[in-house]
Amino acid sequence: MSKTAVTLPPPTAQNLFELVSPWASVVSVLAIVLAALYLWGAIALWSRGRSWSVLRTGTFLVGTVLLFLVGGMGVNGYADELLSALIFQQITLMTLIPPLLIIGSPGRLLLRATPHRGLGRVALRIALGGLRSQVAAFALHPAVAILIVALAYMGLYLSGLVNVIIAWPFGHQLLLVLFLCGGIVAGVPLWSSDPMPRPPSYAGRLGAVIVEIQIHAIFGLILLLSPAGLIAGFATPPEAWGLTEGLDQQLAGTLMWTYAELPLLIVLIVILSRWRTRDLKLARIRQSRDDEDLDRYNEYLAKLK
Repeated sequence: MSKTAVTLPPPTAQNLFELVSPWASVVSVLAIVLAALYLWGAIALWSRGRSWSVLRTGTFLVGTVLLFLVGGMGVNGYADELLSALIFQQITLMTLIPPLLIIGSPGRLLLRATPHRGLGRVALRIALGGLRSQVAAFALHPAVAILIVALAYMGLYLSGLVNVIIAWPFGHQLLLVLFLCGGIVAGVPLWSSDPMPRPPSYAGRLGAVIVEIQIHAIFGLILLLSPAGLIAGFATPPEAWGLTEGLDQQLAGTLMWTYAELPLLIVLIVILSRWRTRDLKLARIRQSRDDEDLDRYNEYLAKLK
């Protein structure tokens, strides 16, 4: 039994989701930093009389609040011992929080709010250089999003790599940061309205989401149908908690089938809606051009009479 297991009481809904020690998690501190920087940029624009969406600001801040809670709630302490707790954190960091942060358009805010002189000019050059780089073009391809999701679930757990990382002194915190970064990189091609080095097609986005849904479903099915103790590092929850490894694994599989799929279904609906809106707009433009050509042709015929 680990030190964590000895000091924590049996998990209940109350102690899993109550705010206990936010300063013990790097993602909670990161949430405060991100919220402060975003508000600084938004307030800087508003103070100069320039517009910035309140809705985008609120969406981004909601994302940072959730990020703060993921690291500060009791579930963070139980994730060293319970697979279901770690899976809950991973799903939240990879599928729920990134869309909220991305919809807030922090990249566009950076470009608009950063001063074009001094250190601000240097920061803008770095940001624009990164955006236009080949690395960004590769990382923000929808196919990379599929690879990230596959490695984050199938590769991490079924290979046993999670057992190695979680045993490191700061392994759990490292995993949380990697989950968030991976979720953001995978989510940008699906959600971002900011300029990208290679804007993905709607067909590519749709294909990526469908494949990600299947990865979640397959991994959840593996957890639900495999013998108890599939993930060795989480095979023996403390006996005092009254939670068997089989039940813990089934809870993790159920989260994959429910909690992990819902955000992706929303993404699917949004992509289809945006695709339809784009097609209708292009159809109206083509119809307008056809009408103009017809009017010019009719005028030409009228002159010949």
